Amino acid sequence: MLKLYDISSVIRPQMQVWKDLEQNRPVFETVRSHESGETHETRISLDAHTGTHLDAPLHMLPGGEKIESIPLEDLIGPARVLDLTRAEDGITRQDLEPFAIQPGEWILLKTKNSYTDAWDDEFVYVKQDGAAYLAELGIKGVGVDGLGIERSQEGYPTHRTLMRRGVLILEGLRLKEVPGGSYFFVLAPLKLEGIEAAPARAFLMGS
Repeated sequence: MLKLYDISSVIRPQMQVWKDLEQNRPVFETVRSHESGETHETRISLDAHTGTHLDAPLHMLPGGEKIESIPLEDLIGPARVLDLTRAEDGITRQDLEPFAIQPGEWILLKTKNSYTDAWDDEFVYVKQDGAAYLAELGIKGVGVDGLGIERSQEGYPTHRTLMRRGVLILEGLRLKEVPGGSYFFVLAPLKLEGIEAAPARAFLMGS
């Protein structure tokens, strides 16, 4: 029987958010309650880049495609979790070469980021040469367990290198409980329209 791994971040007001800025935190507002004799209803205020989220090219490329342009068939299929928990700074081409990455795969990068729920200015990210290598290989997409695939590098070369080659970018994964290896991957972003990203639920199925 296949094991199911939920690799999504839990969305809650005190979750990890980009740069730990209060303005980036989700807000849950109770607008009706049983105490007032009504149903219980909650209004949510949410940044499109909250927790586990899928970026669309518009996020980094002027005139880029919006989130609704990404086909559902690109969001399911074979994936591999690469154990890079020993990486201390950024993931490079040299780090990735031993894994014999194949075209059409989703590559999910498990690092020490998955072992903390607190914001860390020095989170592990993907360096430009690592991004260029993944783009050259023709992978379907890359997922990271940091809230960003790069740390606001000048010009955002990691994002732009991947997006210009059609590689999808998924950020904010939680991979602590997932062993390195091959899986069947399902990614379900919210069905939003006209914007540059969407929060998502992500699953892996494997032995």
